[in-house]
Amino acid sequence: MNSRVYLLAVSAFIVGMVELIISGILPLISDDLGVSIAIAGQLITIFALVFAVAGPLLLSFTSNVERKTVYMWALAVFAIANIGASFAPTFAVLMAARFVTAASAALIIVLALTMAPKLVEAKYRSRSIGLVTMGVSSALVLGVPLGVLIGEAFGWRIIFVMIAVLTVLIGALMVRFLPRMQPEQVVTVGQQIRSLKDIKIVGIHSVTLLVLAGHYTLYGYFNPFMQETMGLNSFWISAMFFIFGAAAVSGGGVGGWLTDQFGSKKMSLTFIASFAVILFILPFATNSMALFIAAVIIWGILSWSIAPAQQSYLIAVAPETSDIQQSVNTSALQVGIAIGSILGGIVVEQSVVAATSWAGSALVVVAMGIALMAYRAPRVRGSEAKT
Repeated sequence: MNSRVYLLAVSAFIVGMVELIISGILPLISDDLGVSIAIAGQLITIFALVFAVAGPLLLSFTSNVERKTVYMWALAVFAIANIGASFAPTFAVLMAARFVTAASAALIIVLALTMAPKLVEAKYRSRSIGLVTMGVSSALVLGVPLGVLIGEAFGWRIIFVMIAVLTVLIGALMVRFLPRMQPEQVVTVGQQIRSLKDIKIVGIHSVTLLVLAGHYTLYGYFNPFMQETMGLNSFWISAMFFIFGAAAVSGGGVGGWLTDQFGSKKMSLTFIASFAVILFILPFATNSMALFIAAVIIWGILSWSIAPAQQSYLIAVAPETSDIQQSVNTSALQVGIAIGSILGGIVVEQSVVAATSWAGSALVVVAMGIALMAYRAPRVRGSEAKT
């Protein structure tokens, strides 16, 4: 494996940490900037929405520019935006910094995924993409729990300073070691939109959106959820985020293996139904630490088990536009995160934080209904998926 792929994976880790860390430090930001937890949660919303839109747009707009040049500029903007976030005097300024951070982060991730396969031999291409993806998942396991502890010890602002410093360091290494790459043909935004002619495909993307919305209705407010329902301190909150992250990363492998064994349609429905159930019962497990840990592990595994089944089904249904559909599905995922963050904020404001779990479960139930309809809908193009 080309060692330069690991540099791209590290950059993905840094970007992943910026997106995911907010859910762990919401109370700190809320207290410091004088806004409610629900309002602070919209930092997740703005990041996800901008990420969803900026990825395909910026990739299309920069399609004629040499790839390394674009990547280095994106890293520079990303670092500056994080410095801006760390010194934000008001919530509005922090929101603006998150907007810029999300746009540059989207371009960094998309470029990393397209550049990595070009750095290796053909037989290592899938593995190189997996390494970049692993960088993001590592942020879930390591970055978020560490961020919670660092934030509690030194304040939330230092986290963004550290991220900016790491970005500068990885950028310096890439200036030295990353080769120049000429651009290739990029799928335009118009082509991506035109590919959504099949109601079956739209239904599958809608399922992804709703499942992630259900997930983030709770996960975006998981820190205050644990504080209010269980009275956990920063150490145990960090530990729970670590447990969830480790389970989630393993869930990707579990989901992929089960999908290969039993088929994408069957496993998608199984995972979605199970996900709705675990979200519904999670608040009832808060009276026992052992039960709560078990529930968090199951929740974590299921949260990442759904993606391999959904993506496999998309490839089977629309092989001729599979690359486009994967891009659109990623955008649907980010929009789902944004919707979940908004809904979670509304629930926290109007009810109790424990209700975020039940609201999330309700969204996943809707996703289940759409999945059943989408899987039964006739196909416009594509081949039969394994059932």
